[in-house]
Amino acid sequence: MKFLDQAKIYVRSGDGGNGVIAFRREKYIEFGGPDGGNGGRGGDVVVEAVGGLNTLIDFRYTQHFRAAKGGNGAGSDRTGAGAPPLVIRVPVGTQILAEDRETLIVDLDAPGKRFILAHGGDGGFGNTHYKSATNRAPRRADPGWPGEERWVWLRLKLIADAGLIGLPNAGKSTFLAAASAARPKIADYPFTTLTPQLGMVRLSHSEEFVLADIPGLIEGAHEGAGLGDRFLGHVERCAVLLHLVDGAAGDVVRAWRQVRTELSAYGAGLAEKPELIALNKCDAMSPRETSARRAALARASGRPVLLVSAATGAGMAEALRAIADTVAAARQARAA
Repeated sequence: MKFLDQAKIYVRSGDGGNGVIAFRREKYIEFGGPDGGNGGRGGDVVVEAVGGLNTLIDFRYTQHFRAAKGGNGAGSDRTGAGAPPLVIRVPVGTQILAEDRETLIVDLDAPGKRFILAHGGDGGFGNTHYKSATNRAPRRADPGWPGEERWVWLRLKLIADAGLIGLPNAGKSTFLAAASAARPKIADYPFTTLTPQLGMVRLSHSEEFVLADIPGLIEGAHEGAGLGDRFLGHVERCAVLLHLVDGAAGDVVRAWRQVRTELSAYGAGLAEKPELIALNKCDAMSPRETSARRAALARASGRPVLLVSAATGAGMAEALRAIADTVAAARQARAA
């Protein structure tokens, strides 16, 4: 299935049904009086977050959504049928933005969460509504109120507990494949990951978390270089970021700072998120190179640096344990 994380759609709720003018015509009743019913309410347009979806690809082919009109009233004081709501199902983590792509309308960040995007129009009054002691035969009925219409943007931000960041070819996809059952594309050239990938990491029966791998960042990504920074939105919700640095590439400090610069330029609080740093591909370095580059990275970042090799599995258990502990602490803080 092709990945799509942004889509623009048009929604229109249903118009209300019309009220009617009607009078009773019954045998032996000389003055029957008005009995025109009201119109029914038009259908709402509702968006609902559901599990099992991880792309907005369906909205590339279906972009217009219109709810049904309410039923018209009828004689014998019968009210028209209300139209059912039109439910648009989207993946958990979808944000609904106004047409300006900046104003947030709702964030559907939990399964089952619903929001009425466009309210249906009210039904019009029939002539029964207008009868009174001084107006016993009203000949007035109102049309139904029109529904609402709007263009909105859908933006998907995948729900993950931890995110993998780093330069292209830092070994993020290899790390995700080694830690979970996910099978992202892996190759010995940059930008093999073109869309975000998710994997479920299980450390034990009771310990598990979702790990997200996003395409690599290069210098100037916030200005659109490479694949840009549009996929950074998928790690905004993460409790912790694992920053993988390619130890075999040489200048590890420059590589780390480059990604940190892009995080700061992107904003959205990513630069302030808890960060774990891992020097990857330690199997491709000599012990002397490993020690020197790890010490240089620790001095520059002011944080401890993990040593891992996603290809051989060395250090993976320690890295996953550090991620799981940070995620667990974040969950406890949210529950408190």
